[in-house]
Amino acid sequence: MKRKSAELDVDFIGGQDPMTKEEEKAISEFLKAQILLKAQKQIRSTKTTQQKKIIA
Repeated sequence: MKRKSAELDVDFIGGQDPMTKEEEKAISEFLKAQILLKAQKQIRSTKTTQQKKIIA
């Protein structure tokens, strides 16, 4: 049986103050790192797929 997730009734998440420049920079760096990791994983899987085709 699956558990049903509870729906939150909120108007906003986080504080009401605008983000600081440091917070914006930290989020930007995190997102860039995630995109880079995703790209590296795709390159690795492509290489292994190509190697399997050559062997078979």
